[in-house]
Amino acid sequence: MRHVLLLSSALMLAPAASAQTGSSNLAVTIYNDNLALVQDTRQLSLPSGRSRQEFPNVSGQIQPETVTLGASDVSIVEQNFDFDLLSPGKLMEKAVGEEITLVRTNPATGAEERERARVLAVNNGVVLQIGNRIEVLRDDGLPVRVIFDKVPENLRARPTLSVTLNSGRGGARPVTLSYLTGGMGWKADYVTLFDEQRGLIDVQGWVTLTNQTGTTFDNADTLLVAGNVGQQGQQQYYDRPGRRMMGGYPPPPPPPPGNRPGTETPGREALGDFYLYPLKERTTIANQQTKQVSFLDVTGAAARRAFVFRNGWLQTQDQATSASSVLQFSSSRNAGLGDALPAGTVRVYMKDARGNAQFVGENQIGHTPMGSDIAITTGEAFDVKVQPVVEQRERVNGSRWRTRMRYTLTNASPRAVAVDLIQSGLWGDTRIADESQKSTRRSADEAMWRVNVPANGEASVTATFDTRF
Repeated sequence: MRHVLLLSSALMLAPAASAQTGSSNLAVTIYNDNLALVQDTRQLSLPSGRSRQEFPNVSGQIQPETVTLGASDVSIVEQNFDFDLLSPGKLMEKAVGEEITLVRTNPATGAEERERARVLAVNNGVVLQIGNRIEVLRDDGLPVRVIFDKVPENLRARPTLSVTLNSGRGGARPVTLSYLTGGMGWKADYVTLFDEQRGLIDVQGWVTLTNQTGTTFDNADTLLVAGNVGQQGQQQYYDRPGRRMMGGYPPPPPPPPGNRPGTETPGREALGDFYLYPLKERTTIANQQTKQVSFLDVTGAAARRAFVFRNGWLQTQDQATSASSVLQFSSSRNAGLGDALPAGTVRVYMKDARGNAQFVGENQIGHTPMGSDIAITTGEAFDVKVQPVVEQRERVNGSRWRTRMRYTLTNASPRAVAVDLIQSGLWGDTRIADESQKSTRRSADEAMWRVNVPANGEASVTATFDTRF
């Protein structure tokens, strides 16, 4: 609906019951899981006894049950969070059953005409009673203004926390309001430039911070906490004992080989089981804003490209399938990035023949201790392919089968490659009765061969499996 809403200048918002003095000192601690702790210190002039204090500019997603207030000789009697914000639509909704003034301009004479009207309903349009007739306020292209007699008390220009305090003495003093809020979180983003010929990577780490609380936090001392903080209501799902499913869905595919958790302690502050990443300077976290701040800048760390192929079960594939391209590097102090890495997205770039950095893939990492070996799948190899084929399958007895597999690996690139060939789905009672090269049993479910494939050539691996089915 296209109409202009006008507030009478004599009917603006009434002053707060208790005036605030001084400026606000904000500290914001932001967690990964859409959670933040706000600590807002304001200088207030408090009378002795009971008074009502209003804290505007609190988060629109404040968790009222987490509010605490710290001040000398002060206790909280009652608190109310008003989050119904002043807007043209809200004013009209709150005016249902009340009278308003319509101001229309006569297109022929240009004169303003005023009528009193009662608002009957605001349901996909405004229904009015003007005298003995019922009208719908519609978009007819003519200038229309609506004048309201007052602003409803529970409509606020900004999210506001009203607190009734009992003060043992009068006078000015600092008061610290603390609360948890949703609508704010952060993650890490990593931009990686990989030089394959030199076996080196440059990594820039960015904090990507998002504020959707409905409130801007000005000049805040900002601290980021890396780790998964438990919150009531979070659910974990299991598809079998010890194997967690996220959000009710099966877990993602297993990571490629080459991942190993580190055992080094980074030179940064820890808080319990979490690491802290403070921003170096105070910053304004604007509402509906994504902000990026650098926290990691490393050049010349060791890295290599690897290839991985995982066959899901003992079966023939009609066509050869691309192996996964994997980037391997370390977060260790001596040979790697030298820090604990918060969870986030790693984006990988490589320079082309013209020297321009081109995007070649991305993937996620979890919270990674310092000293870890990291392997992330960045895409599918164009030139390196594998085709598994069942050469023979026979029943050994009533409950056992024997299956002979052949894996043919081809390499169309001008350099030799090593492929980690993984056969998964073996279960605990599967035995490898015979194999053309020695495998490594990665787990009860998987066996792996590291296969060297010559440049512009091929290689093969054969293996015989003794299984229950």
